[in-house]
Amino acid sequence: MFNIEEFLRKVNNTKASDVHLKVGKSPSLRISGKIVRLDEPPVTEADFENMLRTMLYGDLAERLKKRNDVDFTYEIPNVSRYRVNYCKELGYPKLTLRTVPYAIPTLEELSLPQSLDVFTSYNNGIVLITGATSSGKSTTIASLIEIINKQKHKHIVTIEDPIEFLYTDKKCLITQRGVGVDVDSFSDGIKYALRQDPDIILVGEIRDRDTMESALNAAETGHLVFSTIHTNSASQTINRILGLFDDSTRNFIRDRFAKVLRGTIAQKLIAKEGGGLVPALEIMASTPAIVDYIKKNQLEEVDMLIKRGGYQNMVSMNSSIFKLFKAGVISKEEALNSSDDTNELNQMMRGIYHGSAQQAHPVDDLL
Repeated sequence: MFNIEEFLRKVNNTKASDVHLKVGKSPSLRISGKIVRLDEPPVTEADFENMLRTMLYGDLAERLKKRNDVDFTYEIPNVSRYRVNYCKELGYPKLTLRTVPYAIPTLEELSLPQSLDVFTSYNNGIVLITGATSSGKSTTIASLIEIINKQKHKHIVTIEDPIEFLYTDKKCLITQRGVGVDVDSFSDGIKYALRQDPDIILVGEIRDRDTMESALNAAETGHLVFSTIHTNSASQTINRILGLFDDSTRNFIRDRFAKVLRGTIAQKLIAKEGGGLVPALEIMASTPAIVDYIKKNQLEEVDMLIKRGGYQNMVSMNSSIFKLFKAGVISKEEALNSSDDTNELNQMMRGIYHGSAQQAHPVDDLL
């Protein structure tokens, strides 16, 4: 019989970021961004029943009977924590496990610029970490929260679905609440957090209008809010946020959002030469010019200001990718595959582009 705990103990040595288990197929891992099929017997329905008996707790078994998709956490003490997604494929169960290490990595360990710690210095507003699934958003936020935890005397409330990294109180008091376990929804979590004397609120993800409106209220009432959203750039993020609201309120929301936004960090993980992954970033700081462009809905000007770069440590995604390529960290093929504007990146590589490729890049010191 397949033993999930023994299997994960063995997998832990591979440094896999994700584990995929489905009926009738051998287990698969994601290692350095690539899916690797293991030379193991296919997982059976009986294996799944045994796995679920081992992994489920509380009312999870009842929730699985009522829903086709459920997120929860699983832990093997002294090995690792896992964010688990249960779903069904063609009527059969499937599990996807994301490894969540016990130790929260530092910015340096993540190959992120130390300049990102500026986002921990604000007393209020909203900071958004964006990117596709598996781009490292949660880990980046955890690293920023841990900076605050080590340096400031604050009360941090996290609202997550599910809870991933576990924080140990240092200088801060940290309250962690799981959606579906400790609170009904992200928006409810923010609303009730405001009655719990918080300084900082971490919202796992902004998925809907109610969550965004609650986050705006929190930021406007003197709290610093961190959250994530599935977008690839600052302008996409602004459009996505505003798209949550109808036409009649959008201009009002745009003005509110512009006033409280402190910055966005869009990131991608790119395969390194020799193995492993390295982040490329677009960093936008909310300067007076950025605020004005958002209020006027001139998002193309936001993009151009980021591309001109160097100012307030702002960096375009292509500039970040180009720097990694130029330093030999990533291949040309990986660089071009990761870019949303390959024509511009090709110009940078040929030395005929005079915009963002010339900007001062906070990542330089780490290369």
